[in-house]
Amino acid sequence: MPVLSPAPAITPFPGATFHPLVAPSRGAERTSVWQATIEPGPLPDPHQLTAEEVFVVLDGTATVRLAGETLTAGPGDAIVVPPDTDFALHNTGAGPLRLLCALPVGGQVRLPDGAVFTPPWTA
Repeated sequence: MPVLSPAPAITPFPGATFHPLVAPSRGAERTSVWQATIEPGPLPDPHQLTAEEVFVVLDGTATVRLAGETLTAGPGDAIVVPPDTDFALHNTGAGPLRLLCALPVGGQVRLPDGAVFTPPWTA
């Protein structure tokens, strides 16, 4: 398991593609890592995470709404999302936004209606 090629892409919603790199299904025990590509588009509904999630912007421009504050991140910037905090991220650039993302194994997404799920690219 020391070198893993990306797993097949997952497209959870239009305009977003996630490429799982490291996850329990691929032999990892504690950390899930994936690359996300997000096309320009509107700000999604905010959601929360049950564990800290980290995003590193590789290309493009991300606008992040975090705990009521709106921030912008570009290439080389890291975005740290604390657990149990309202959060939304979208691409406000002209081209694709590429991110490297990490979440501890067991971290889940909590939707505005209270539903909780484990993202398939982290399992």
